[in-house]
Amino acid sequence: MSEDYCTIRDAVKPPTAEGPPYAECVLCREPTEYPESYKGITLCPVCEWQEAQRTACSG
Repeated sequence: MSEDYCTIRDAVKPPTAEGPPYAECVLCREPTEYPESYKGITLCPVCEWQEAQRTACSG
């Protein structure tokens, strides 16, 4: 099995932006790597990593 059993395979990520303007992170308001035009929840790389740590399975 190439992926860990905790991996969410069907999660949809926003498209990466080619350049500014960038969407704001919904948690810290820092620029993300996603386009400003994206409608939905966007997280900066730091908050995305922290959220993954919080939701990772422990076992």
